[in-house]
Amino acid sequence: MTFVALYTINNSARSIARLCQVSRSAHGTAEFHSFVARYSTLRKCAFLPGGKWSFTRAITRQMSQASPGRISLGRYGRGVFLAAGAAAVTGILTAGVSHFQRAEMATKVSKVEEEEGDIRERCKSFMSLPVTDIKVLEQRKDAMSTRMEMLIMETQAAFCRALEEVDGGSFRVDRWSRKEGGGGISCVMQDGKVFEKAGVNVSVVFGNLTEEAARQMRSRGKVLKGKDGKLPFCAMGVSSVIHPKNPHIPTVHFNYRYFEIEEADGSKQWWFGGGTDLTPVYVDLEDATHFHKTLKKACDKHHPKYYPDFKKWCDNYFYIRHRAETRGIGGIFFDDLDSPNQEEVFNFVKSCAKTVVPCYLPIVYKHLNDSFTPEEKDWQQVRRGRYVEFNLVYDRGVKFGLATPGSRIESILMSLPLTARWEYMHEPTKGSREAEMLEVLRNPKEWI
Repeated sequence: MTFVALYTINNSARSIARLCQVSRSAHGTAEFHSFVARYSTLRKCAFLPGGKWSFTRAITRQMSQASPGRISLGRYGRGVFLAAGAAAVTGILTAGVSHFQRAEMATKVSKVEEEEGDIRERCKSFMSLPVTDIKVLEQRKDAMSTRMEMLIMETQAAFCRALEEVDGGSFRVDRWSRKEGGGGISCVMQDGKVFEKAGVNVSVVFGNLTEEAARQMRSRGKVLKGKDGKLPFCAMGVSSVIHPKNPHIPTVHFNYRYFEIEEADGSKQWWFGGGTDLTPVYVDLEDATHFHKTLKKACDKHHPKYYPDFKKWCDNYFYIRHRAETRGIGGIFFDDLDSPNQEEVFNFVKSCAKTVVPCYLPIVYKHLNDSFTPEEKDWQQVRRGRYVEFNLVYDRGVKFGLATPGSRIESILMSLPLTARWEYMHEPTKGSREAEMLEVLRNPKEWI
């Protein structure tokens, strides 16, 4: 069952009305209204049939006409959007629009949501209990490792709930442990209605770096001084790759991570890394603009050079050298980020993590019912082959995971699609949409 949401945007004397669909899950009604109340865009919503809705912080509703019932976000629970922000809700509600340019895809987060709050209460919205024991997290609640673990758990939960809403399926949640220290939570949905394979992983591991892993880091300019040949480390992150069935819905990837190494004198080196990037099968200027604008807004809150620098870094990093083409149309990517200070870098990473729903879900909803031909599906399979090539040959995360004892191989290779295709000497027909896509991949462009 669906409700149709009608919202208006008044930039001048005329109001531009748009329609979008919000699915109502069979799981029941969630207390969604408190999120909506914080955002001016959603306060303009009227839900049909019936009359206008108004929202208050007390989670009350008043209707000027007959009440059609409540909006349901299914399994979305209280607090689940702390990681992705209420902008995620805006993204979902506006997801069915035909043009992104006139819709306000907000990425701003209210001060209330910036507050990190009670750890035990926040854990209730997660897909699983955190990797680290809750009592330990409470004891060291101000430590960066604790704050980052809470952020990645919230990001995982927010993104999984959003994907479940659009697909109608549910994630398989696997907890795993690593005998050397730590573990993770893998959430995977396969053969859904919308997504062929969707994975959202959290890992929190610690122990001593292997020589191979240390060598990889030294190759990136890290000066690491161990004690008795040992380098104690702690690494954590959230990583996701989504492979849709419909070739008109792009693949998306994001990863946000934190690393600490304790050196011989007891001092710690730390850094953050991550990014979000989009891999479409066909060029859609509207989608690309929306995706990059959402990321740019998050970056601009912290430094005007972040978006242009990290967009360029993304294009360079996700480059398949043996094919002379990029994996997709980019986004942002950064690594070894340790300045200006830990708090400011963490806040930047948090802003980026909160964009993962609003930058992607509107695109999914837009193309949800697009028809496609067998030839378009074949082209999707060819492009997925390129995705596999990059991940297995060049990806740092895959390399580090495979070089770390006790790593969970199933989680590392979660990023690979269920199906892919390699055709001998494949070249798209000149002037085709496939050729247009390949041209963009061979010559990355600015989207905004």
